[in-house]
Amino acid sequence: MILYIIIVIIILLIIYFLVTYNSLVRTNNIVKEAFSTMDIYLKKRWDLIPNLVEIVKGYAKHEKETFNEITSLRTNSYNNMSINKKIDINEQLSQGISKIMAISENYPELKASDNFLQLSKDFTKIEDEIANSRKYYNGSVRILNNKIQMFPSNIVANIFGFKQANMFEANAEEKNNVKVEL
Repeated sequence: MILYIIIVIIILLIIYFLVTYNSLVRTNNIVKEAFSTMDIYLKKRWDLIPNLVEIVKGYAKHEKETFNEITSLRTNSYNNMSINKKIDINEQLSQGISKIMAISENYPELKASDNFLQLSKDFTKIEDEIANSRKYYNGSVRILNNKIQMFPSNIVANIFGFKQANMFEANAEEKNNVKVEL
């Protein structure tokens, strides 16, 4: 009788390990898919930046520091970056884009330019898509990290080497209120 109880317990443990492992794999794949979706939008923004810089540069020739900063961030090949590097670079690019848009406010003729208006619309659309995909990515990361940290699934996660993923967080500058002066 005791032998049957031990066999049932072992079978239940094996089933638990299999179900938990498969759940961790599924959640890990959801995180990868969520980042991949966000990565598409980040790459679109990455490709639009040189156009925006060139248009604004023509109007604001003395703002070289901002343009050089953004250009230097783009010197790396986007496709060869790790996920964490893409997150870091895109946080820095967000700051640079904010500076460029602030600079453009000082040039009424720039704001009236059809090219600038279209790029601004494209950026707004992409930034909205990035924000939505960040929410989905961060939700997926939260679920994965909970499974990796919470008992008893953390035991299976540690045995099979599952690692926590990083959230895509707003940097300090993005958290500040936007100051509008009329």
